[in-house]
Amino acid sequence: MNKKYISLLRVSTSRQGESKLGLEAQRAAVVNFVESLKGQAEIVREFVEVESGKKTDRPVLAEAIRECKANGYTLLVAKLDRLSRNLHFITALQNSKVDFVAADNPHATPFLIHILVAVAEHERNMISSRTKAALEAARNRGVVFGNPRYEEAIPKANAAWKQIASDRNANLRRKVTEIMDVTGLTKLVEIANALNLRGIKTNRGCEFTATQVHRLLKTV
Repeated sequence: MNKKYISLLRVSTSRQGESKLGLEAQRAAVVNFVESLKGQAEIVREFVEVESGKKTDRPVLAEAIRECKANGYTLLVAKLDRLSRNLHFITALQNSKVDFVAADNPHATPFLIHILVAVAEHERNMISSRTKAALEAARNRGVVFGNPRYEEAIPKANAAWKQIASDRNANLRRKVTEIMDVTGLTKLVEIANALNLRGIKTNRGCEFTATQVHRLLKTV
């Protein structure tokens, strides 16, 4: 008896769905997988959804799962990340007792699938966090996103950043001068240690070294 599959093809945007970008490659992957079983399997129906993998409210996927449960079919996707990158959702899918297979890793155990999805979810969260942090840092520097006059805005932002750095360096030089006057220290390494003991950091938030003190005193 042939094993019966329902294939699920997914793209993340409506533009991709309209252009079929990515769908043909996924379709080829699932067809090649079934053909590799040498006549012992067939795809009985294909579902195509245009949704973000982060969403858990996915009606097309839900319908595919219902049909699999009703008929004992197996859900087939081209790649595991085409199904979802949400660990809780994968857990719920596994708890539904519906078999599913990823053509790129057909022998993956439920435990391995958990690991793969957890890693993908972690990577997505890290990318999101880094993007938000970068945007927030840019906003704090005075960068205005969507500015149609960006060619003028960027030099102004750079100039403002340079001015902030220049002002900070001037302040640091004053502190170095005060340390030298009060303590009589003259060696660069001793001045660096004095700055570090006072909790004073470099512009990058690091402790001072003799080389950094030397560069600071040369900066005018």
